[in-house]
Amino acid sequence: MKPPRLVLLRPRNADNLGAVARAMKNFGLTDWVVVSPNPQLLEVPGLNRLAVKAGELLESVRRVDTLEEAVADCSWVVGTTMRLIDGRRRATPRELADQAATRNDERWALVFGDERNGLTQDDVRQCHALSFIPTADEQPSLNLAQAVVVYAYEVHQARRGVAPAPSPALADDAQLRGLRMSLELALDKSGFLKSSDRHALEDALRPLERSALTKKEAALWNTLLRVFGKAS
Repeated sequence: MKPPRLVLLRPRNADNLGAVARAMKNFGLTDWVVVSPNPQLLEVPGLNRLAVKAGELLESVRRVDTLEEAVADCSWVVGTTMRLIDGRRRATPRELADQAATRNDERWALVFGDERNGLTQDDVRQCHALSFIPTADEQPSLNLAQAVVVYAYEVHQARRGVAPAPSPALADDAQLRGLRMSLELALDKSGFLKSSDRHALEDALRPLERSALTKKEAALWNTLLRVFGKAS
């Protein structure tokens, strides 16, 4: 089981990044990406203040402009949100860690929204699965670094009990995005999508995302949909 890549969308607080680095160090995580339009975000003075014994992680974090860029090489993208999303199941951190353990050595991402608003609707649409931390109704949201600690702990525990096993390479996010485009084209040409409402497209795509398609299977689906689209 490969540890997740942490993807932090639009973080606002430099102290949180330092605290996240410390949590990563606690549980053996090393891969993280910040999605932000601000090129100076990682140069804020005092960033090391809360990154106790984790300064090297602040040196290795990457900044990119979009979520798509951050997860392009990941076969599984999991968004964390407290919001109920119609038609989307949310796993707890422990359930998520158990699911990740079955995916063997594939690269996957755990996505966290900003401290104030969390994931947007567009962010959620780009995630293959969703997760949430069950909390008290009086205070349902957690600080960004606190949320990272909870997930990092559960993943760490699951990884300690898993022996690696060979498995076919899974389709990454870039390949799944191509599959989505082929599906949309095929449905448009067939006349199935007759309005601006794209819920049917999303609903048709979700089972394919949940099924953990291999690269070979995704390529086959992509070819079939393109042929169907041309024939329509």
